[in-house]
Amino acid sequence: MYDVVALGELLIDFSTSLTDADGYPTMVAHPGGAPGNFLATLSAYGKKTAFLGKVGEDAFGRLLADTIKKAGIETKGISMDSRYFTTLAFVTLDGNGERTFSFARKPGADTQLSWEEVNRTLIDEAKIFHFGTLSLTDEPIRTATQKAIAYAKAQGKLITCDPNLRKPLWKSEQEAAEQILWSLSQADIVKISDDEVDFLWRCSPEEGAEKLLLEHGVSLAMVTLGPKGCYLKTAHANIHIPGPSVHPVDTTGAGDIFGGSALSRFLELDKPICHLTEEDLAYIGRFAVTAASLSTEKPGGIPSIPEKKQVLKEMKSL
Repeated sequence: MYDVVALGELLIDFSTSLTDADGYPTMVAHPGGAPGNFLATLSAYGKKTAFLGKVGEDAFGRLLADTIKKAGIETKGISMDSRYFTTLAFVTLDGNGERTFSFARKPGADTQLSWEEVNRTLIDEAKIFHFGTLSLTDEPIRTATQKAIAYAKAQGKLITCDPNLRKPLWKSEQEAAEQILWSLSQADIVKISDDEVDFLWRCSPEEGAEKLLLEHGVSLAMVTLGPKGCYLKTAHANIHIPGPSVHPVDTTGAGDIFGGSALSRFLELDKPICHLTEEDLAYIGRFAVTAASLSTEKPGGIPSIPEKKQVLKEMKSL
């Protein structure tokens, strides 16, 4: 039995290590893709996970599949396609580690996963099915994702979603908003950033969490607030959790690490969402925001996941 199976993109993140006098960056490659970062975090914190997706049958695709396997994630749901190249993301950073993305994905192999290629046995064997909205930007991955969600729901699986807005990958902001809003209505648990709340509704994080519960049927809303921490809300409890003081160099993957960390603690509690207390939300949120914050002090996504003992030590100092 798997704790979590996720469907989505695996890609290479190229991040800037230095810039020459003319502004051209020297870039370093890291494994990336939000669902991969998310599952790697869950695996690092003791959960059994599996991935559903596609990479190119190329050097980067093989590297990614090997990295995912080394991270403890089941890889039999990953297919390779010689017709399409593994997606590349080029990440430039400002002085605070905040990112700007450019993508080589027209199309990337991840977008070419079809429903017929999805290993449904992995969904059958999972407690939770997770997806992000980058799987909805193109066909055939959009249809595959929609059908996988419907299949998982029919099997009674808990559904989790991370919008993970990347505007350059959508044909228009209107299409992005429409697909994200549809996604939110499919999920029991949503991890969303304050920037994404502002993009969708132009409201506060607290108001966004309320909308998720009342208008989209979400049971647990988790809003990340950057260096300010996070806000968690259910129908019966809510709490703000401040973030620890860190010195960020790269925020890539921090939201994914938050989501994976939070879900690992939720699984540890082994409670229905409706029974979660404010104390339970604090248990989930403090661990997740600490892990995510610590990850920003190292470059990349998967390589920056902090060890559990480091997270627990930092939490004691808060």
